[in-house]
Formats: sequence, structure tokens, C-alpha cells
Amino acid sequence: QVQLVQSGGGLVQPGGSLRLSCAASSSAFSNYPMGWYRQAPGKNREEVAQHWPDGRSRYLDSVKGRFAISRDNAKTTLYLQMNDLQPGDTGVYSCSGDFGRYWGQGTQVTVSS
Repeated sequence: QVQLVQSGGGLVQPGGSLRLSCAASSSAFSNYPMGWYRQAPGKNREEVAQHWPDGRSRYLDSVKGRFAISRDNAKTTLYLQMNDLQPGDTGVYSCSGDFGRYWGQGTQVTVSS
């Protein structure tokens, strides 16, 4: 069993930046694909970014060039660096391990002036 604990998030103005962190309780973290998902009010949850143990990553088209997913296996932590945030990025962001097998608690990101 892997527990994921998130930190980061909050309120930011358009054009601002935030970094989300997701700390895993087990070194097994390094063996799993890890991802960030978000759910906006009234919308379905969508995958924002995914990172595989071999270093590959993929992004939702709307965040390409603005968001960056990374992991630090020594710290068993997943990150999402979010730059040039826009109101459309508002939502609850959750990290997940192994495509939904494990979930973080979710954190609110609000982009508003």
C-alpha cells in the first residue's frame, strides 16, 4: 500500500506560477507511472500529466509548454510545476500512482484576478 500526501496549491493570479508536490510513503513509488489529474467544477476529471519510471512524460494539450511533471525518487516525491496559469486551469488537482491505484487527497488550485 502506498500513501500519497499532497502539498501546494492555492490562489494565484493569471500568469502566475505554482508547484504541487506529492510525497509517497514507499520507495515502490519509483516503479510506478505517476500522474496529475484535475477536476474543474461541473466537469469530469482529466489527466493533466503523466510520468513513467523510464523518464517519459505526456501532457494534456492545453498545458503543454506551461506545466512540467517531474519526480525525485530519492525523496519519493512527484512534482507539477505550473507556469503561466490561466483561469481555465482552476480545479482540484490530485496525484495518482499506477493509473488510479493510489490517490492523493487533492488540492484546490484557483486562478483568478
